[in-house]
Amino acid sequence: MSAADGLKSNEHPDLLFVYFRAMIVIDGTLVSEEIAKKHFICDLGKCHGDCCVEGDAGAPLEEEEISILEDCLDEIKPYMAPKGLAVVERNGVFDYDYDGEFVTSLVEDRECAFVYFENGISFCAIEKAWKEGKITFQKPVSCHLYPVRLTKLTDHIAVNYDHWEICKAALLKGQEYQVPVYRFLEEPLIRKFGNEWYEKLTVAFEQENNGKPNSF
Repeated sequence: MSAADGLKSNEHPDLLFVYFRAMIVIDGTLVSEEIAKKHFICDLGKCHGDCCVEGDAGAPLEEEEISILEDCLDEIKPYMAPKGLAVVERNGVFDYDYDGEFVTSLVEDRECAFVYFENGISFCAIEKAWKEGKITFQKPVSCHLYPVRLTKLTDHIAVNYDHWEICKAALLKGQEYQVPVYRFLEEPLIRKFGNEWYEKLTVAFEQENNGKPNSF
C-alpha cells in the first residue's frame, strides 16, 4: 500500500498529488514540511498565552487523558481559577467540539477551564500542578504539541502546522533565532511518537535540505 492511499478522495482526486508531495512519510504519519520550514518560539510576553483563550473549542483530548485528568483533579484544583473550577465541577473535565471530538471544557465559551491568569498572561493549572510535583501528567499532548495539530486519516496521522494570527510573535522570534517548529517541539513530538520516530524525522528534513529522498 502506498503512503498516499489514506488520502484518496472521490470528490477531489486532483488534490491528492499536491497534498501528498508536501508531506514526509514516517511510520504511519504524514508530516507537513511546514514544521521544518516555519520557525517558532513561543513569546508569552507578546501573545499572553492567548492560544489557551481564543478559538471556538477547548484543547483536543485523547480518550485516555480524560480519566487521567479526572484522577488528578483534586491535585489540580488548587491552581485553577474560580470560574474554571466551577465549570469543571458542574460539567466535568471534558466537552465535545463541533465534530464530536473530546476537548477540554471552556469558561463562557472563552478560555480553557484549566487556565489561570498571572499579570495578564494565561497559564495552565495542569502544568502548574505538574511543575509543583503534585501530579506526573504534564498537560494534554495537544497543548504540548501546539502549534502542531494532529488529524487522524484512514491509514495515517497527519502532522500539520496550525496557522493562527495570535502566534505571529512566535514566528518572528523563531525566525530571529532560526529554530524550526520541529526543533522547538522536540520534547512533545518525542512524547507522542517516540525517539526513533523523531530521529527519522530529523534525518528526513536534513535529507530534504540536501535534495535527497525523504520517505521512511
